[in-house]
Amino acid sequence: MKAPISWLKDYVDIDIETREFANKMTMSGSKVEGIEVQGEEINKVVVGKILSIEKHPDADKLQVCKVDVGNEVIQVVTGADNVKEQDLIPVALSGATLSGGIKISKGKLRGVVSEGMMCSIEELGFTKEDYPDAPENGIYIIKQDYPLGTDIKEVLGLNDTILEFEITSNRPDCMSIIGLAREAAATLGKEFRKPEIKLEEKGDEANKYATVEIKDPDLCPRYIARIVKDVKIEPSPKWMRDRLKAAGVRPINNIVDITNYVMLEYGQPMHAFDLSYLEGQKIIVRRARDGEEITTLDDVERKLDSSMLVIADENKAVAVAGVMGAENSEIREDTRTILFESANFEGSSVRTTAKKLGLRTEASARFEKGLDVQNTLLAINRAAQLVEELNAGVVCKGIIDCYEKKQKERVLKFSPENINKLLGTNIPTEEMIKILKSLEFEVDEENLTVKVPSFRQDVEREADLAEEVARFYGYNNIEPTLLSGKSSTLGKKTFKQKVEDIIIDTMISCGLFEIYTYSFTSPKVFNKLKLPEESQLRNTIVIQNPLGEDFSIMRTTTIPEMLQVISTNYNRRVEEGAFFEKSFVYIPKGQPVEELPEEKPVLTLGMYGEADFYTLKGVVEELFSVLGITQYDFAPEKENPVFHPGRAAVVKINGEYAGTIGEIHPDVVEEFECPQRTYIGVIEIDKLVENAFLKPEYKPLPKYPAVTRDISMLVKDEVLVKEIEDILKQRGGKILESIELFDVYKGEQVPEGMKSVAYSLTFRAADRTLTDEDVNKTMKKILDGLKKNINAELR
Repeated sequence: MKAPISWLKDYVDIDIETREFANKMTMSGSKVEGIEVQGEEINKVVVGKILSIEKHPDADKLQVCKVDVGNEVIQVVTGADNVKEQDLIPVALSGATLSGGIKISKGKLRGVVSEGMMCSIEELGFTKEDYPDAPENGIYIIKQDYPLGTDIKEVLGLNDTILEFEITSNRPDCMSIIGLAREAAATLGKEFRKPEIKLEEKGDEANKYATVEIKDPDLCPRYIARIVKDVKIEPSPKWMRDRLKAAGVRPINNIVDITNYVMLEYGQPMHAFDLSYLEGQKIIVRRARDGEEITTLDDVERKLDSSMLVIADENKAVAVAGVMGAENSEIREDTRTILFESANFEGSSVRTTAKKLGLRTEASARFEKGLDVQNTLLAINRAAQLVEELNAGVVCKGIIDCYEKKQKERVLKFSPENINKLLGTNIPTEEMIKILKSLEFEVDEENLTVKVPSFRQDVEREADLAEEVARFYGYNNIEPTLLSGKSSTLGKKTFKQKVEDIIIDTMISCGLFEIYTYSFTSPKVFNKLKLPEESQLRNTIVIQNPLGEDFSIMRTTTIPEMLQVISTNYNRRVEEGAFFEKSFVYIPKGQPVEELPEEKPVLTLGMYGEADFYTLKGVVEELFSVLGITQYDFAPEKENPVFHPGRAAVVKINGEYAGTIGEIHPDVVEEFECPQRTYIGVIEIDKLVENAFLKPEYKPLPKYPAVTRDISMLVKDEVLVKEIEDILKQRGGKILESIELFDVYKGEQVPEGMKSVAYSLTFRAADRTLTDEDVNKTMKKILDGLKKNINAELR
């Protein structure tokens, strides 16, 4: 909503700088999105009179003019052929700037000095739509008489500052100058001056000229008409044209301009019909007939249906209610009697109609939000007043008002104590009453009730009254306090949020790129993953209104989406990639689904290119290290059909399942068109959170020396390193400080089906220096355990 400051000042005294005013309005709830200073770019352009015109001595198409600009006579060379002596024209003096930042300086044209430039309307930032009387190509001729040297901004009405307000959908009353002025008065603590409407009504009775019938009152609660006869169609006065243009509306003629002016001023859209084109001299408000056609004022033929409301005469529709009038009853040059319409239409009906027709107008934008039914009378009387002031016609006596179901008044309880309790303030009752009265709420101080004005349909309960008090008292004046009964309300991240942040940071530091994929997927992915029919992952939640089969279920695994990302990158010739996603899988708690599913957070890793199984395992181990997780291990995974049976592992933390990592099975890789060596890991985030330890512990340097022993053994090929290390840890006891695998050998000196494995073991005690006897006893336990459990032979 554009609001010129000069227009607002008609109703409230604004005695502060514009930017400060804009800030105050924003803080009180009327957000100012922008400030436009009219003609800000235009400087040193004045009214000049052409005293003489002579041909240029060296150019057939140029003329040399002497121009009086008030304090001097200057010489201007021009190529325009639409100017003559004694014409008043805009003259840009040397040093002037025009629209678009164009600068004018003194110079020569074909050897003749030119001390300025005559301007067209386009050079001043306007179009022919703004000034229909301007020539197509040529200098703008000023029709009215102005003192020479007058700033052109005054002539063109470019002496105003315009604020652009963002109006929320619950405040249609603020889509008007009066509504914004009311808010400004309350914000500044000034008096709000309502327009005083006085009418002479010199014509005869209005009901002699037309009648009104509402056939669908559910879509039109009220319809008011006024008759104006002896109409004179002519341009509006300059002050009205300037205000309309400043507010973004193009002036047309006095009658149409009055309806637009009232719409901007009061927020009530209006329409004017040529009464001579209304058959039967009757207005009928009804639903359109299916297939009924109407040609609107934009010269487009539109087909209507029975969900739409129209304004009609006895035989045809003459307007789409709340949207746009029809050309069959528009105001023309020869119009002599008009019917002014000021009505209230049901907002959702107007919105639906405008959307179906693809036709959204200033009027429909207001009706859609739900307008004040009482405002229809004020608006039509204001329009009649302007008709009399502009001498545009004779207003007939009385109104034609169809208003069957009266709007009920809304009265709310007013408890200053409750309002202060809700806001956490100690605002005096007198100040609350002052604020509410400034917004035109009627306060009964004796019975402590408030009558809500009809234009504030958004105020429905006591909490709404508290909001009105708070925004004009000033949110910045409300002192922050702690919640009742709470000693502290320190805001901080939860432990889980901290862990999740660390997960993301660690993945990025390991060179992985974060991705995010849809939670919806296709049931076909389970076949592509080669999952058996009885797999629990096939137990999914089906979307009731899916976008299509590819997005018809909630995913129970994130592997297909990660494979799709890898496939996309690989097939676009990206040679290598490493990705991660922190997201959710959705596990139903039963079938049929009767409650919300379990949303399990998971971390999904994906790699291809230079990566291998150990790269993926290293990233997971790095994550465990950063999170302080020490009790973890990896066990072979040979049963999962998604993964390669010899190159996958189950991840366990403290003996509990926490995820799976490994190379994807070749059959699955082929289904998803991924590279042959593709690695995926899925880790349960809840397990990471449960076992994470983020408090670093100080560990002093050891006081006593370490003892190192090497051990080399022969074991069967199928014995895993993990099995050996588990025995070493179990048998080594408290003094075994570390285990390091330094050799694995298979060759001629090792029997078939066997391998040689060598470890370096470090022993240390925290309270003493270990003796050979201490270490020998432990080594004997270790060797006995290796022999007993895996039949190892010492080399």
